[in-house]
Amino acid sequence: MTPSSSSSSSSSFGDRPTSYPKEKIKILLLENVHQAAVEMFSREHFQVEALKKSLPQEVLLEKIQGAHILGIRSKTQITADVLRAGRQLLSVGCFCIGTNQVDLLAANGQGIPVFNAPFSNTRSVAELILCEIIALSRQLGDRSREVHAGTWKKVSAGCYEVRGKTLGIVGYGHIGSQVGVLAEGLGMHVLFHDIQSKLALGNCQPCESLPDVLQRSDFVTLHVPATAQTHRMIGPEQIALMKKGSFLLNASRGTVVVLEALAEALHSGHVAGAAVDVYPEEPAENSEDFRSVLQGQRNTLLTPHVGGSTAEAQAAIGREVATSLIKFINQGATTGAVNFPEVELPPNPKTHRVLNAHRNVPGVLRDINRAVSDLNANIRSQLLSTDNQIGYLIMDLDQDVSGKVKDALAQLPTSIKTRILY
Repeated sequence: MTPSSSSSSSSSFGDRPTSYPKEKIKILLLENVHQAAVEMFSREHFQVEALKKSLPQEVLLEKIQGAHILGIRSKTQITADVLRAGRQLLSVGCFCIGTNQVDLLAANGQGIPVFNAPFSNTRSVAELILCEIIALSRQLGDRSREVHAGTWKKVSAGCYEVRGKTLGIVGYGHIGSQVGVLAEGLGMHVLFHDIQSKLALGNCQPCESLPDVLQRSDFVTLHVPATAQTHRMIGPEQIALMKKGSFLLNASRGTVVVLEALAEALHSGHVAGAAVDVYPEEPAENSEDFRSVLQGQRNTLLTPHVGGSTAEAQAAIGREVATSLIKFINQGATTGAVNFPEVELPPNPKTHRVLNAHRNVPGVLRDINRAVSDLNANIRSQLLSTDNQIGYLIMDLDQDVSGKVKDALAQLPTSIKTRILY
């Protein structure tokens, strides 16, 4: 029996019986998802298995077969094969910002919404960037390493205050805009460039192009997603446009910067320093065996993808993603899903709710309405949203026919996944 079954139980959403016992819904959390999420799922009476590490692919393929919800962070790769193995899988939660570790198109085609945490680590990443700007400007990484090695090298050459300097932000989203606000508090001038029109906060000034930002900035910080457009977007040509003696920071995605080009610019002195938190290839777990062409470069801060690694951010991420997943389980709401039509309909008293994901082809809504009409079902409320590949429908019906409607929709050739909630 799966959550798409129509048998009743004593579990409840509000004062309503649910179609599947909530205590039988299995949540599998990997990579040490924060305890705040575990507690939220437990309060819903779900079965929760929380593991501290990612799983080898062959183990994951086995474990996912019994899971209804899978929670991961950035190291677990969710391929089409993994999704197919999850025969009961309803949704995937990425307890981080990025979702490029999930085959989103395959998940969409199988009726599996994927949720993430686009807001919760904003402050933590922004604070790290401000910290690194000051550290680079004062060459603190080099001075610290020297003193640890027993060398006393007190110098002021090449060290500057950041007040009055220009910060260029590439990608003015949640994190980029927060960085701009904090940088202005330090007395910096702030420029930004984004491919979408964005409202400038404070005195931040928009730039029409990436070259414009690169040419005018003393510090350039990157806050863009991993897309075809951003892949290796900072290469030799772009670095050559930067001011001589400027600094580059990347806490976005490891595929954005051509590290070999950055290493050459650091070696030549064209770039005075860099801070890198993300890499094209990162270890699946903590390890001493990590290599980068940037290792050993002067005034270069290398960190192991810790931009959002604070207690506050991880707790907030846990709450944010768990909230989305719980609303999806309990109400069918897909608001905030990154790969799925967004639908949210308030609960309707004294009705049963049917959820249907289907292939978005001509005539599918006609077939759905005909199936409902043939059963003389009274629809109290319904909401449909589509993307290029699928449609997602929430329908509230009179209780006496909901089971038959669910079965009828599930039998349509266009149906991908059908579920009855209560």
